[in-house]
Amino acid sequence: MFSSGISATVFLLCCLVFTAEAVQRLTVTPDKGSVLQISLVKGSACKVCFSVGRSRKCNQGDQLKDSAPVTVEFQCPRPQDVYQVEVIRNIECTTRSCTGHIQTDSPASRSFLEFSRKFTWNLRATAPKAIQVSFTKLGVRQISPLISCPDKHTFTLGAVQRTGNVMIGRYCLEGTTQSVQILSQGRFSLDVPAGQQLQSYQFDVSVGEEIKSLAKIKVALPPGTSSSELLSPNYPESFPDDDVMEWHFEVSDKQRAVVEFQELVQPRCVKKQTAVEYHCRGRGALVLKLTDPPPVQNQGNFSLTLRNCEMDRSRAGLPGLSLKIKVSVSTLKSPQVSCNVDLRKSGGFSLHVDKLRPDSGCVMTMDSVLKEKITVPTNGAALLSFQDCPPEELRVTSSRVIDCDPLKDCPKMPIPLAVPFLATCLPAPLTGVSWTLRPPQHGTVELTSPVTPLRQSLPGQTCNDTLYDISEEAGDTVGRFCPHGSVQKIQVHSSVVFSLTTVGGQALKPSSKPVLTVVMKGEISDRYIFTVTPKKNTTVSLATPGWPKGMRSYATVSWIVSVPSNMEAHVMFANISQPKCSNRHTNIRVQRLGSREEDYSRREDEEAEDQIRVPASFFLNMSNCMPESREFSVLSKITLHRSKNGMLTIILSVVAALLVIFTVALVVVCVVIRKKKKALSHQVSIYNPNGTSFLPRENLPRSREDDEYHIYDSIEDTLVYTHLLKKGAEMGIYGDVEAHPPVTRHSDSQKPLVPKDSRDQDMDVGEYQEFPFPNSKAPPLPNRPLSRPMVDNEIYQSSEPEGGQRIGPRQDPEGGD
Repeated sequence: MFSSGISATVFLLCCLVFTAEAVQRLTVTPDKGSVLQISLVKGSACKVCFSVGRSRKCNQGDQLKDSAPVTVEFQCPRPQDVYQVEVIRNIECTTRSCTGHIQTDSPASRSFLEFSRKFTWNLRATAPKAIQVSFTKLGVRQISPLISCPDKHTFTLGAVQRTGNVMIGRYCLEGTTQSVQILSQGRFSLDVPAGQQLQSYQFDVSVGEEIKSLAKIKVALPPGTSSSELLSPNYPESFPDDDVMEWHFEVSDKQRAVVEFQELVQPRCVKKQTAVEYHCRGRGALVLKLTDPPPVQNQGNFSLTLRNCEMDRSRAGLPGLSLKIKVSVSTLKSPQVSCNVDLRKSGGFSLHVDKLRPDSGCVMTMDSVLKEKITVPTNGAALLSFQDCPPEELRVTSSRVIDCDPLKDCPKMPIPLAVPFLATCLPAPLTGVSWTLRPPQHGTVELTSPVTPLRQSLPGQTCNDTLYDISEEAGDTVGRFCPHGSVQKIQVHSSVVFSLTTVGGQALKPSSKPVLTVVMKGEISDRYIFTVTPKKNTTVSLATPGWPKGMRSYATVSWIVSVPSNMEAHVMFANISQPKCSNRHTNIRVQRLGSREEDYSRREDEEAEDQIRVPASFFLNMSNCMPESREFSVLSKITLHRSKNGMLTIILSVVAALLVIFTVALVVVCVVIRKKKKALSHQVSIYNPNGTSFLPRENLPRSREDDEYHIYDSIEDTLVYTHLLKKGAEMGIYGDVEAHPPVTRHSDSQKPLVPKDSRDQDMDVGEYQEFPFPNSKAPPLPNRPLSRPMVDNEIYQSSEPEGGQRIGPRQDPEGGD
């Protein structure tokens, strides 16, 4: 009895130990947005139970979807031998974007290190676009099914079709395949064996092109000599029936590519024929049979398209289409280019030739010595040779050093800084020129633009073509500038390096016209001084040296801004970054030229104004402290506007000018009116019976010219008086009168008639004068009745003729004057 009890106890303990060893319990939390699937991959009676709270479920496999802790219990001694853990995610793309990328990281899978793990991403595109997976950082290489990857991370890419799934290929990291585009739907997976730590990788997923093939694979072949192997889909099984596959190869223009088909297995076709198409630059599509010799591709990039026929599937065992594609590239040797460079007449320039890629196949020599970098010194000469050196793999630059000491020995005239003329046999154009400018001790470098002022290159105001990079020789940046601005002069109190380049690395054109001129000057008060001449209604942006970084400690900078007399400057501090100073203070100061008073001054511990107005030319000065933290940088904007005081001055000036004009016009009008009144005043003449009238001008001095002004050569009496005589005859006043010869006398109807003989005689006013002509030549008097006596007045006086007979006043005929 006792021995039987002991045996039962031992048996029970053994059962408990066996049960404890046969159960493995894990607690896992599925990753957000993923499905954790535990599935049986080998035949076994093992079960797995999932417990969430009081709920418990046991079977041979299941999926965990919720992001909640789950207790997983395997009811077998070694579940890692028969179970596989898979993490599944979905990525969907519209015609513009995708919902995520491939990230090989899963915290939930870390609990299953002893299990084989698989990470799967289901990819779905929106027609007509394809979905693209890029491996641009590392690249991948295709492997056959029997080969494993060195890091034990194997990637598989497949396409999902209505007729079934197609394996596009298995891949390892680091290869020539850069990207894969899949039509409609695809699947990307990573297999990691048991006990292998998961490495973290990321592959970009994006919207692809509109493709007509099963997939399109991009392969970038490296420089030099190499080869790559590619496999048909489903290799070594058959390529899908009546389907198309495309590969695009990127090859340098200096390489030759050769395509070779290996292990070719062709099907029995019912419809169509198997074929391969070649597409390359500068040549149309070339369609060949798979057994035809492929062409040699030596014109850069090309594409290869594989087409399958409708295969005979009438009975099992018939072959399908499968093949290996081997692409080999080799470098084409170009002729050697020699160039003789002589810089002895270049004006102090040196020449530099650098390779842009360390792995370039370019071979350079200088005087038959192999060089990785060529430098021809100032006033030097050398024979250069280049082989397999395309222009895009080389950078050609030139430099010059200008210095002088002491200041009195420095050139007084500006030194032009122009792009030099170099040898035209160089394999690449000149893309950069630099000048190192070293003033005397305590001296200043003054740069001036002789053609057009400069402007700073700032965010939103970048350069379009030429770029001027100005920095101190010690490395501190002064600024980057472009032509067509308002900065006319730049002064730097230290050695300066001025570099001239073009945007986009284009070639610089040699020219004798300088881009800038330089003069060495004496010491200045600030480290940097800029002379600025803004234009009306144009905003000028001015940034502190080194922008967007801060100024160096204790550095000062000034801008001398010219403002026209009728304008005012609006200064806006668009961006101010103030430091915490450990010594001294930063200062922003505005002061008009010629004034001792400051218009504006602020330190780092004072609140700055956003904008100020300055009605005249001014200094804008800024100084830095010794920063303890942060940096001092300021971006200012200056705009010229018409001054309000200037407008008032203009208005007053216009009003004053109008008043002056009105006053002058009024004086002129008054003078003209006065002269007209004087000219229209009544003039009195004296009647003379002898036929001559006189003006009372005895008291006015007269000259011979005044008298002769009214003298005429002759008057035809018959033409002047005949019509009066005829009218008088009709009235019975005059008889028939014969015409007399013309009498030379005055004929001006507007002036008094004065005979020539009386020119020097003084006639008495109011006395009777005899007719000046002799009686024999006088015309006969007309027969006329006696008239009434003349009326005595102040002007006309009557006189008694001899014989006591009174003569009445003469009556003019009708129409007479």
